[in-house]
Amino acid sequence: MLHVPPLVSTLTIGLVLAFALGVLAHRLKLPPLVGYLVAGIAIGFTPGFGADQNIANQLAEVGVILLLFGVGLHFSLQDLLSVRAIAIPGALAQGLVATPLGMAVGWSLGWSAGAGFIFGLALSVASTVVLLRMLQERRLVDTERGRITVGWLVIQDIAMVLALVLLPEITGLFRAGDAAPNLFELLRQTALVLGKFAIFVAGMLLVGKKIIPMLLHYVAHTGSRELFRLAVLSIALGFAYLAAELFGVSLALGAFFAGMMLSESQLSQQAATESLPLRDAFAVLFFVSVGMLFHPAIVVDAPLALLTTILIIVVGKSAAAYFVVRLFGHARATALIISASLAQIGEFSLILVSLGMRLGLLPGEGRDLILAGAIISILLNPLLFAALDAYAARREKAASDQAESSSPDEVEDEEELQTREPIHPTALKDHVVLIGHGRVGKFISKALRERRTPLFVIDDNADDVASLNDQGIEAVSGNAADPELIHAANLGEARCLLVAVPDAFERGQVVEQARAINVDLPIIARVHSEAEIEHLIKCGATLVVMAEHETAKAMISDVGSVRSPTRRGTGKKAQAKKTGAGSLGQASRKPRVRRSPRP
Repeated sequence: MLHVPPLVSTLTIGLVLAFALGVLAHRLKLPPLVGYLVAGIAIGFTPGFGADQNIANQLAEVGVILLLFGVGLHFSLQDLLSVRAIAIPGALAQGLVATPLGMAVGWSLGWSAGAGFIFGLALSVASTVVLLRMLQERRLVDTERGRITVGWLVIQDIAMVLALVLLPEITGLFRAGDAAPNLFELLRQTALVLGKFAIFVAGMLLVGKKIIPMLLHYVAHTGSRELFRLAVLSIALGFAYLAAELFGVSLALGAFFAGMMLSESQLSQQAATESLPLRDAFAVLFFVSVGMLFHPAIVVDAPLALLTTILIIVVGKSAAAYFVVRLFGHARATALIISASLAQIGEFSLILVSLGMRLGLLPGEGRDLILAGAIISILLNPLLFAALDAYAARREKAASDQAESSSPDEVEDEEELQTREPIHPTALKDHVVLIGHGRVGKFISKALRERRTPLFVIDDNADDVASLNDQGIEAVSGNAADPELIHAANLGEARCLLVAVPDAFERGQVVEQARAINVDLPIIARVHSEAEIEHLIKCGATLVVMAEHETAKAMISDVGSVRSPTRRGTGKKAQAKKTGAGSLGQASRKPRVRRSPRP
């Protein structure tokens, strides 16, 4: 009997079970990540599953690398520096609140001071994956709130890298039989870590900022999409690896800086698109790997300690974040969103657990409490945002009921309570809605603008959208399959919907939602295969256009009008005539060009 390699079995079982339970969670109106975590728990405690925990953790690390690389593509160094004044004290404040509280829990359970310190430190750092998923779903990454939160996260990651390096050196402080660490050696290690990080950042600014965009532009000019996708993955993983091996920086942080260096390139959006499928798949494996570590017995063995742990993560950390944000003069809604985003723990907490166990400082009970706290806080995080949504909705309703008696300042405060970046519906009527502004979309929009046809564009490239808005064309950025975005297009009053995005799944969702909004709306969509034609017609498309068919028709229609060139000469001269640069080029009329959008 053939033996399935552990890597293949872990990848297959993890993704298949995560998909099945993610769909079930979606049907139950729960976030899909709940299904991913339950899938991990099922794998960890079901005999016969061939999933390997170590391999799952390594695959999950790839997801974290790609996720931070994608965030870096939408984040600039200026964005990071602009929030340093609040991100640095905020990250420190959370650590100064969570760590002593964690040590108090350890003391009450009879642990050593070292165990309590590691326990509290693990409770202070938020999960990269959970935080960014939530911000991306709510279109908050590019807002001030998102920049503050991501900057906060980067500071926490830098602090955790420093802690991971110094913990082995200060272990003697927590053991009665060991000698106290040498203060000079401790300072030397700290300076070494910070020095390596400074050299890494300087190298990325001086070298990476030029090499990374230049490399991607060179590959783009080859015309090979396969090589471009490979280049994106090589940059993300390669620079993360170099950062970790040469400079002692975490893999995720190295990938984040690589993405930031690429963000100024015009190809940054395309790079983000190409890395998205793998990024999502491996991010799912992170949640599965966390679920695999869970020991449900801790719920029965130490319920009070577990409850306290969760309160420190969800309430203690959140309160610290809330007061810091408010102290810096930001609105209450900003403080609530940032504190809710950080009210969980994840991958760095698990790394600290591993180090604490290896150093012999953290007991098994501490490991189980941190793992249980991670899973429960991740499950609670979407519920916190749902509660904020409900709170914002109630405040908005109350404000609308008292609109006549409300002052302008109060109305503005209510608007700030939005927990999602709002999308304002267009006021256009009898307009054309264009989904996708890539190669095909640009060709369409140019023609419509020449005809002075009212146009509304939805595209996921923020730079293209900004350029269209500067030209006076209404456009919004995001995935058109998002119901909020498609409703913003005012399809009830539209003349026509043109779906020009290349992704087949997104096309089907857009057509289906648009048909539900307006049963009489003409919908024209592009396709790439015969199967897609049938699918989009079932979804409600009025007309589908297959680029290959139109290209073939254009070429066939010209066959009868093209005169065969006189066969004279050999070599380059004859070849030039065959391609139209010879006898046809010498004719009194110019060669006809039938433009057909490339697929």
